Amino acid sequence: MHDRRKGIALAFAAACISGFSVFLNSFAVREFGDATLYTTAKNLVAAAILLGIGVSLTAARSPLGLALPRTPREQLGLLVVGVVGGGIAFALFFQGLAQTSSTSAAFIQKTLVIWVALLAIAFLRERFTLLHVAAIALLVGGQAVASGSLGPLALDRGGAMVLVATLLWSVEIVIVKSLLSRLSPLTVALGRLGIGVVVLAVIAVAGGATTQLGSVTPQAWLWVTLTGIILSAYVATWYFALRHAGAIDVTAVLVFGAVITAALSAGVRGTSVTPTALGLALITFGCVLIVTFGAERRSALA
Repeated sequence: MHDRRKGIALAFAAACISGFSVFLNSFAVREFGDATLYTTAKNLVAAAILLGIGVSLTAARSPLGLALPRTPREQLGLLVVGVVGGGIAFALFFQGLAQTSSTSAAFIQKTLVIWVALLAIAFLRERFTLLHVAAIALLVGGQAVASGSLGPLALDRGGAMVLVATLLWSVEIVIVKSLLSRLSPLTVALGRLGIGVVVLAVIAVAGGATTQLGSVTPQAWLWVTLTGIILSAYVATWYFALRHAGAIDVTAVLVFGAVITAALSAGVRGTSVTPTALGLALITFGCVLIVTFGAERRSALA
């Protein structure tokens, strides 16, 4: 249970980093221009940072350092995580975001916890209780209220692309959870970002996005550096959380990032949180239920 508490704490840290990152990315992508090219550059910065940290830890003989995958299963798993989760899913998400409303895209992406739960039960044999059902209902319902998606959701072409990206990310999470029993979180995180950057770069070149590199301003590159640093912290924290706690619990807690983003928007942009207050409260209660589940298990085991 100590391991799970550590995982949940790391998941909350990842949620806070994610909420802060989403807020900053809304500024950065507008400054940079092309979303795919921006994502490629940002992920390259994050991969370079994780590589430096991983090499340093490996040189110090730390168990948290990098380790090459040894078995074909590990190699294939890492390849799928990089190509699918770090590359194709990102490209689909941003292309879909450009063709549908941000409200619909945000809500569809937040259904990630549902798909992860289904896959984790089937393939990871994770425990799933009525508390989980209630927590996920609060999280998804809270996101629907906060984003104003209570009406019928029109799944247009863009929304379908976002949904496919979300499903691919759910598959990635389950594969990552399996890999983390044999590989260090930094190894898997670096594989996800490093391989994903190659895929994104190919997509950017094929789409002609690289022709815009000459018009990128120094300020935009500073945004790339800042968000890349934050991304490296997020991915590392997220994968360490997955190593210590269940995929369902960690993914559920990650939804708390929406509360952080809303708080930052209210504080910096001066936007009112009143229209979204109920939704944000439901999300918070859902995360509290996940923590409560762990507390009840500790009592039962005592």
